[in-house]
Formats: sequence, structure tokens, C-alpha cells
Amino acid sequence: MSKVLIIGAGGQIGSELTYKLREIYGNTNVVASDISFSNLDIVNSGQFELLDAKDYNAVKICVEKYNIDTVYLMAAMLSATGEKYPMQAWDLNTNSLFHVLNLAKEGLIKKIFWPSSIAVFGPTTPTIDTPQHTIMEPTTVYGITKQVGERWCEYYHEQYGVDVRSIRYPGIISWKTMPGGGTTDYAVEIYHEALKKGHYECFLSEDTMLPMMFMDDAIKATVDIMQAPKDAIKIRSAYNLAAISFTPKTIASTIKQHIPDFNITYKPDFRQTIANSWPKSIDDASARADWNWKHDYNLESMTNEMIMQLKKKYPSSEKLSKSL
Repeated sequence: MSKVLIIGAGGQIGSELTYKLREIYGNTNVVASDISFSNLDIVNSGQFELLDAKDYNAVKICVEKYNIDTVYLMAAMLSATGEKYPMQAWDLNTNSLFHVLNLAKEGLIKKIFWPSSIAVFGPTTPTIDTPQHTIMEPTTVYGITKQVGERWCEYYHEQYGVDVRSIRYPGIISWKTMPGGGTTDYAVEIYHEALKKGHYECFLSEDTMLPMMFMDDAIKATVDIMQAPKDAIKIRSAYNLAAISFTPKTIASTIKQHIPDFNITYKPDFRQTIANSWPKSIDDASARADWNWKHDYNLESMTNEMIMQLKKKYPSSEKLSKSL
């Protein structure tokens, strides 16, 4: 049985991944870790370690303490926050990766998952059905760290045989956890504001199309690529990953099917420039061919699930929405 360490388990994706991996491998075989105790549900639901991903010795001690063989490195500073704190983003996003790659090189870890992002692409990248192999000239610190990370992952695999696997996440949408400072955060915020207030002011323009994915599909992809046979993983930088693409105007229209009086206004900020540099849709044929990736949720089914679940959090929203 695998002994798993999740670094950054308190974050948006890390928290839901922790629950899924504990379901698969059991609580005693999955150690969650983060830099603080802020996510008490994760802290109290199984083994937890306070761990700074930037501290090599601390990570090594944790790996040895629990006889860890598989690491999911989910700690990162995302795009919008990274633009405010560029050096901190570089330090966290790159050095934490080096730590786990070097531990694998030394034979202490057998397998690594490290997430990349559509942020590796830039304004010179083809924006429609962005290919697996294409121009990557990122314009954000976050994108730069992810592009550099992809190259190092590939290098450590080729030079040292490190079994590292990665996917380029699109924007992730979840009803369980709030996002953590990304450019696609509006696609989560909009549901909360629709149910709380019946109105949302979007920080992107109405026609900004971006690749998105429901959290359940993102977790499924993460588990699937890590459970795939080693020889099925033919790309050791990062796989393109896709599900749905839409604009703020489109997502608002699906919400209005449930909340007819919902309205949206637009006030683009600095995140608009970031979004303009990213693809509108992604070609993920390699992931579908190599390890049988397949998404389950489209925009309508995702919206149904988001509103159904969030209505439980905001009971007063019943007067705003019609029944599903």
C-alpha cells in the first residue's frame, strides 16, 4: 500500500485531493501537510504535519518519518497573488519542486505528482485548441515558475529516472473550498454571490473565454494519471488537460436558469491582462490517448451541482432561486 504525503493539503485542490486519497488508501496511509492549521477539517480528519514546502530538511524528515513513497506537491502561489509577490512566488513554486525532485533522485521517494497550469502559455500561443507541444512564453511569475518546473521535471526523469507526473490544470471550480488568488477565481465567486446577493461584479470582461474544469474532474484526472502504468506516461513535462471553456457571460446565463433575477456587471482589473494571455480552449488528445483521460461534467451539470450544494450553505437563497 502506498504511503502518501500531500504538501499544501489545505489549499483549494489539495484539500479535496486529500479526502479522495484517504478514501482510496485509508487515513493511516495519507499524511496531509501545510504551512498552517487554517484548514481544520483537513487537520482533524487524519494524520497532519505542519510543514513548510520551502524547507528541504523539514520535507525530508517528514518523508522519512512516515516512510513516504508518493508525494503530491500542491503548495503554490497562484497567478494573481504571484504578481503581487513575485519573489515569494518564485521561491515557493520552484524551490519546493526541487526539494521533492532531489528526494526522489536520492531514492527516498518513488513517485511525484506536481501540477502545472495553462499559465505556462502566453500571448504568442495559439489560443484555440492549444496543442500539447507549442509556443510557451508566459507573462506571469506563476506561469514562468510552472514552465521552468515542467522543464526540470522532464530533466529529472530523463537524467535520473525520477517518476514525476504532471498535468496543466485549467481554471478549477468547486463548491467546497474558495479559490486562492487565481485569475479564474471569478468562476467560483460568481456562484456564491449569485446565491447570497443575486448580483456579481466580474473582474474579467464578459467575452473572456478560458478553459475551466469542475473540481471532481480535476481530482479524477490527478488520481488517474498517478494510477496509470509507468510506461503509459509518455510526457514528463506536463499533459494538457481540458473539459469545458466558457465566458463570464455564458456562465451567468446558466445561473439565470436557476436564479432568473441574477444580474452581472463587469469591471475588469489587472487580471484581465493575465486572462488575455491564456488559451481559450485546450487540445488534450495526448492525455486521452495515453492514460484514458475523460471528463464527466459540462457547464450545465456543473452549474446544477454548484447551485444545489451552495443552497445548503446559503439557506436564505431559496427566495432567489427556483427549485432545481
